[in-house]
Amino acid sequence: MRVAIITESFPPDINGVAHCVLRVAELLTSYGHHPLVIAPQPPGSRREERSFPFPVVRVPAAPLPGYPSFRLGLPSRRVRAALIRHQAEVVHLASPVFLGAHGAAVARRLGLPAVAVYQTDLPSYARAYRLGRAGETFAWRWLRGIHNGAARTLAPSTVTATGLLGQGIGNVWLWGRGVDTRRFDPAKRSQELHAALLANTGAAQGELLVGYVGRLATEKRVELLAGITALAGVRLVIVGAGPAEAMLRQHMPDAIFLGERRGEELAAIYASLDVFVHSGPYETFGQTLQEAAASGLPVVAPAAGGPLDLVADGVTGYLVPPSDPGAFTTAVARLAADPAARAAFGAAGRRSVLSRSWPALTEELIGHYAAVLGARAAKVRI
Repeated sequence: MRVAIITESFPPDINGVAHCVLRVAELLTSYGHHPLVIAPQPPGSRREERSFPFPVVRVPAAPLPGYPSFRLGLPSRRVRAALIRHQAEVVHLASPVFLGAHGAAVARRLGLPAVAVYQTDLPSYARAYRLGRAGETFAWRWLRGIHNGAARTLAPSTVTATGLLGQGIGNVWLWGRGVDTRRFDPAKRSQELHAALLANTGAAQGELLVGYVGRLATEKRVELLAGITALAGVRLVIVGAGPAEAMLRQHMPDAIFLGERRGEELAAIYASLDVFVHSGPYETFGQTLQEAAASGLPVVAPAAGGPLDLVADGVTGYLVPPSDPGAFTTAVARLAADPAARAAFGAAGRRSVLSRSWPALTEELIGHYAAVLGARAAKVRI
């Protein structure tokens, strides 16, 4: 199968969209399929890259105002040329917004069926960035135009799927995300790393580490975790970077900021934490929650969006009211005071993700590709 993946983000970017596209493209290649990735061009990169086991075509990009590390892919003739040269059979639109909208239009003109993967809650971001009701309304209108032009939309969680249907987006199917349970594993816990992180702040070695992993941006609401830094016997670890970092460092001077971490180093940090906490109320899925669960950690997350599918309240962690800082602090305090609950929740979380491998989720995705290709072939025969 010849698949063209048009994505808003791709490595060296660090985010859920970039990671998902990379894993899917790698697995499609290993299964004997032929993926092509079309992505925004990072600063100083070449137009086409050979460092991946599949072709990557970069298109011109511009930095997002207020978030210069994120680059918006711009409409380009390279998209059409790449689709034709690749002899694409199906187009995968990864979290389509700007480049994805252009890619969707090009695919329609070429008569190629498209699968649109919904991953970024653009209307909620409009709300978080105070763009008003008009901004939110425009975001939904824009997304309807993209997704209703695709053969089917894949939503990552039941809450997200229901919301899309309620906003007039049709033909929505559920497709989650995989997690690498070999990379993220409780066996990678390091007492030396745990001790080193505590030593950086002069904390006592018996204290617990509570960690957040993710982008540091307005919509992630990381400031809601400030109360955790006041808990006795607890230290808050922040892993990630973004435009809100300076504000957060000022707001939470007692937290440990580690910046961006990747690969095995990130896996060791996860496993060396004692509790994982995620603050963002606008998650369509919540990949870091799966990585934390795979690492054997109890989790605390807002009772909204993707976390409702990923966290079993009172079994693998606690769901708390979104945007309530006191609720996050209270839930972490409960876990800090109950080592038996931490162990039980962590073990249950690990069991809950063992069947959510990337190979299994990619097989599901291939099924969606095959379905839209089959529907297209049936129309042609008619």
